[in-house]
Formats: sequence, C-alpha cells, structure tokens
Amino acid sequence: MNDKTMTAEGVVGCLRSGMTIGIGGWGSRRKPMALVRALLRSDITDLTVVSYGGPDVGLLAAAGKVRKLVAAFATLDSVPLEPHFTAARQRGAFELVELDEAMFMWGLTAAAQRLPFLPIRAGLGSDVMRVNPQLRTVTSPYDDAEELVAVPALRLDAALVHLNRADAHGNAQYLGPDPYFDDLFCQAADAAYVSCEQIVDTADLLKDAAPQTLLVKRAFVNGVVQTPGGAHFTSCAPDYDRDEAFQRAYVQAARDAETWRAFTDRYLSGDEETYQAAVTAFHEEQT
Repeated sequence: MNDKTMTAEGVVGCLRSGMTIGIGGWGSRRKPMALVRALLRSDITDLTVVSYGGPDVGLLAAAGKVRKLVAAFATLDSVPLEPHFTAARQRGAFELVELDEAMFMWGLTAAAQRLPFLPIRAGLGSDVMRVNPQLRTVTSPYDDAEELVAVPALRLDAALVHLNRADAHGNAQYLGPDPYFDDLFCQAADAAYVSCEQIVDTADLLKDAAPQTLLVKRAFVNGVVQTPGGAHFTSCAPDYDRDEAFQRAYVQAARDAETWRAFTDRYLSGDEETYQAAVTAFHEEQT
C-alpha cells in the first residue's frame, strides 16, 4: 500500500484554475478549512465549487476564486446565512446552481456510480425547478409512468474533505455524529484529498470505534494531510466544537471592508501555523 501523506501546499499544487472542486462537511461542521486556507494562498481561481456550503464557500467567494457555485445552502449554522456568500450573491459575483439537499446528495451518488443522472422525487412541485431551469424530468418506463426529476451527476475534478483520523494509505474515519457525505465527495471525484486531525496506524483506526466509522476508503484517496485543528473554526466533533467566538469575529469582520482587510492580514496572510498561533492569541485576548 502506498504512503499518500502530503502537505496542504502539496494538495493545492495538484489543483488548477478552472477546476470543479467538491468540498465536504456541512455548513460550519467538519470543513477542510486548512486546505481551503492553503487554496486561498494560491493563485488558483475561476473555480466551480460544489458544497453543502459554509465558511469554505464564504472565504473562496471573498477572495474572488469562485466562478460558479453548486449548493443547497451556505450557512454557518448558528448564523443562518454565510455573510460573504450573501454579499457575493447580491453583487452577482458568481453563477449559482441551487439544488434541494436530497438532489445534491443524489447528484453526488450519480457521479460516484459514474451515471449521467439519477431520478428523484425531491424538488417536484417546488421552486427549485423554477430557479434551476437546467433541471429536467423523466418518466418512469414502468407501469406507474411516474414523472421524476433527473438530477445530473455532480462530477468533480477534485474533492477536499476533513475527518478525525486517517492512515497514511487514505483510509479515513469520522468519530462525530454524522458522515456528511464525505465518502460520496471522494467517490465522485477524479482525485480526492483528505485532511485529518491525526494520522494513525491502520490497526489503530478500529480501536474504540465501530467499523462503520471507516467512511473513506483508500482506493478513492490520492493524498492525506495531517493538520490538527484543520477544520477550525468549524466543528470537528468529538475533537472540538465550533469556535463560536471566532465565528462571530469572522461574521463581524465580513460586514465592513476595512475590518475584513484587517482580519485577512491577521489570520489569512500567513501559513497554517501562523493562523493557528493567531487563533490562540485571539482567545487569550478574550480572557
């Protein structure tokens, strides 16, 4: 089995402008933020981003790196709307393809199975069919002749996900309450990169954990990055909860251009080690 360990910068070095990038996690939960921050430090742009959106979408939108967004929502969970996403949409900064949450999952599933589309009932009778006129319906070929939405496959050039633990070969494990479809993101992509809190020996993945927590299989992974705190400021249960104080600071900074520049200078202008040190200093200032 190959050793697939990489750095965040190495992952970004495998990406190119114009790619379709899928980002795992859900809202402000277990997002691969260290990989997103590395992407922010690059000159990569013109991206199509596929995400159950959170601050990953917001940061990339604020940096002008998104040409098209495919999403069911963009939220910080405890803050209903991601502020940079909202501002970018209001000024028409990128194209938005809106999908129902179940349609989004079915699009990833179709891509994972290398199918052009999958039929689903979700979306019928709703405005998603109006705001996304590219969607088509199909009629069941069986006796029921039911009309269904044909959700197109969400094929990805690359996927970025964050899990609690992984081994050096690409097997990755979640220990929190929800898988957040990270396995589908990896299977729907031509290349997938996993960041994790800790790289462990393969045998240790099943210590004190059930087999079903082994979510991502090595066959679908091209690179593994150990980056403690790599989901910050989103949650990565049970390792850490969402950093609500820092998230509030992020939201407040997003409301004003000058304040956002100061936030960027302090937290996003250096490498990941600099970011983590700045976060530590932020919390020291709060006490």
